[in-house]
Order: sequence, then structure tokens, then C-alpha cells
Amino acid sequence: MAVKLKGDIDLKTAPSIMQKALKINLNQNIYGTFSEIGAGQETARNFFRAGASSGTIAKAMSAYSKEFSDSIYGRENDGRYVTKPRLLKMLKHETDLMEERLDRSQTPDRIYFSYANTVSTIDFSKKNKGHGWVGIRFQMSPLEEYNQIILHIRFHENDSKHQQITLGKLGVNLIYGAFYHHDDPRELLISLYDHIDKDKIEIDMINFSGPRFAFVDNRLMSLLLVKNGFTDAVMFGPDGFNILPADELYKKNILALRGSFRPVTRLAMDMLTKGKEKFLENNDVDPDKEEIIFEMTLDNLTQEGDINEKDFLDRVNLLSSLGQYVMVSNFREYYRLVEYFARFTKEKMGLIIGANHLMKLFDANYYKHLSGGIMEAMGKMFEKNLKLYIYPYVEKGSEKIMCSKNIEIPEDQNLLFEYLDKKNKFIDIENYEKKLLRTYTRDLIKQIQRGDAGWEKLVPEGIDDLIKKQNLFGYKKLRDQ
Repeated sequence: MAVKLKGDIDLKTAPSIMQKALKINLNQNIYGTFSEIGAGQETARNFFRAGASSGTIAKAMSAYSKEFSDSIYGRENDGRYVTKPRLLKMLKHETDLMEERLDRSQTPDRIYFSYANTVSTIDFSKKNKGHGWVGIRFQMSPLEEYNQIILHIRFHENDSKHQQITLGKLGVNLIYGAFYHHDDPRELLISLYDHIDKDKIEIDMINFSGPRFAFVDNRLMSLLLVKNGFTDAVMFGPDGFNILPADELYKKNILALRGSFRPVTRLAMDMLTKGKEKFLENNDVDPDKEEIIFEMTLDNLTQEGDINEKDFLDRVNLLSSLGQYVMVSNFREYYRLVEYFARFTKEKMGLIIGANHLMKLFDANYYKHLSGGIMEAMGKMFEKNLKLYIYPYVEKGSEKIMCSKNIEIPEDQNLLFEYLDKKNKFIDIENYEKKLLRTYTRDLIKQIQRGDAGWEKLVPEGIDDLIKKQNLFGYKKLRDQ
């Protein structure tokens, strides 16, 4: 059952924040609560300012006192307040109260919602710009189970008042989107930035749930966050579900392997296994605080000018089947990936790369956009607690096994390379499986698509069965017929 729009206003163009709030207020069936902790009641304020809010707002509150907040929602096990569990408790508590205290027989067409946020804005030192959790729990029919949208945000503005205003706009966009764009989650996602500049706030995780979103794959929604420039990177756990990078990477030793993983190969797994051995050996890393990441860039996912979403999900599913964490980022340059990791940890970091990519790393043409060129890029990259683990590479048609000791570096970068080498920033992986060196992904894909025999030996155990059963990457069962 769709929302009835009695007395609703008709908006032909993208509505302003005030128009959105007014449209909600004029809808006689939408009724709910606002619970905002940490940045003022900016979202509720927009609805009050729009007018006609008496029929929409059942309650607006801010439980700023920790003791008072705990008495309402309970105390978190970790003692924190700006967390996902806190947000979920707030949303459920407020909808439960409405169900308990309001008589539906008096307003049979009324649908309830609960909007909540728990955030921390910029501190006095302006070193921590703040972050938070924002969400809505809502119905589209009085007899329907609740739907839910939750998201995590990071503030980028340098003034708390500006952050409050931006958060208030985001809240209105979320509530409006829930009721008027729920049938098109992609449009809903885009609309969250209506009248908000991307550089003011970052959404780095979003999850849809409930009967109206039963068809939504949250991994694709996360991919759209990166594709649309709303965040730089998203992560998925071994179970394939979205996870917040900040929570997963916080104070961890991070080891990452970049690739297209179309499909994941035995070569990639050998790079990971042998790279991890070196990482633990040379960095004295605590295995209990280690995070292994398979990272793909948007470029890795692009085919013929656009992203093939099924292909993306196929890759994530295969990696998840191997128990791996997956990251998708828009970091073309490695130094940007390292800077991103450094936002969450000061512990040791490692990147596993092929010797051919090490050569490209010292190509100054990749850094022309930086005022300091390659020197600036290397400074940003290696000022962190980072080492590169170099897996050997053999070019097609060649017998030369390349490593950090024999690759060809541009002459004008030799001194920089030698300096970093002396600092022990490049660690060659030596106990590799030589027979895997001639695995070339493009050739492998062609073999899969032609149905050639023997390609199964180039992928990890079980991956070949998944590719065949699900007809992934254009697999054709020619040889078996």
C-alpha cells in the first residue's frame, strides 16, 4: 500500500530542503519521532521551520546526558555512544514506544517512522572532524513490518555549526527519500546529497533492510557510494556483507593485495600466502591484529566504459567463498591507498605487488597532478610505516624473472629507488611457486570463455566448480559436452 498524499503538494522539480520537509508535514499519514544526539536537533528543526509539523512530529528529543541516555536506551558494552548498536537501539526503542502508546484504531491509515542520529562533531583542536550514525525506521503501510536505512557519515567541514546544518539537510533528505524514493534505492542514494556538496560530508557505509528492500543488494549500494564520489572506499566481510572500514581497520596491521581478481587465481593466493609470511617475519606483526585485504579499484571493475555489476558481485562472491575481506576503492595511485589506511591505524602496513607494478610505481608520469611530483607521492607513501612485498614477474615470451634487484627503473629515479631500497622498503618474495608465474588473467578468461581444458589448475580449489555451476565470466561448457 502506497502512502496516501492527502493535501500533498506537487513538486515537478528537485525540491528544496524546506519543500521536502513541508511535503512530509502535509502528508496526513506520516507520523514519527526524532532522536538526535551530539549535534543539536537540526533535522527536527527543519520540519518545525517548514510549518504544519504538528501532524508529523510525535516527539523530538536529544538525550545529551550520558546518564540520561543510558537510562533510556541502556548502556553499551564498550561504553561508547557514537556506534551502530546505539543507533539501532534508538530506532527500535522509539518505534516500540509509538506502537505501545498510540491507538491505531483512532488513525488506521497512519504509518510510523523513527529518525535517529548519534554523532560527534569537530573537536576544539579541529584534529578530529567528527563522524556519526544516521538512520530511519519506517513503514509504508500500517500492517507492514518496518523498513530500515542506516548509514555512517564522516564530517569534512571545519566548523561545528556548519556540520550541524549539513547533518540537518542530510536528515531531511533521508526521511524524504525513505517515503518517496523507497521503490528506487539508487535514486534514494543519490538524493541524500541534494543541496549538499560532496566535500562537506562523506557517507562511507549504507544498509537497506525490510520488506520494501528485500530485493536490494547492499554491496551494490556500497559500490555506488564509491562510483558517485560519496566515499573513497567500501569494504565487505568474508560473509559478503558491508562493513565499516574504520571499525575493521582501526589500530590494525594491514596487508593488502591489489588486483582485478577476475577470477581470483592460484597466483594471487600464492602472492598473499608468501607475502603474509614475509609481513609477519620482517615486521614482527601480531597475527591477532592483522587485517588482510583484497583490494579492487573502480578501474579494475570497469568494462567498456561502465561497471558490470553482476561481474563485480561474482568477484566478491568468489573471494568471500575463500574467507577474504574485500575492498573497492577509487585510489588509482598506491600512495592514496596508503594514506587512506593511515586514517585508521599507525601500525605496520604492507602492500603485495608484482615486480612489473613496482616499475610502474616509479613512472613520474603518474604523479604530474602533484605539485611535488613523484617525490611528493613517495614521501606521502613511505613516511608511513610501510613496506612493499615484491612478487616476481615474467613477461609473456620472456625467460627473465623480474624482482626488485633487476627491474629497469627510469634513470632519473635511480637515486630515489636506491634510497628507499637501502631503507629496506622493498622485500622480495623468494619462496614462490615458479610454475604459477606464467598465469596471465586475460589469457585465463579467454580459456574459460572458450571452454578450454586445463584452466581449472590455475584457480584455487573449489573456485573452478563455482565458475562452472554459475556460468561466471562467460564460461562455456564445450569440452564437457
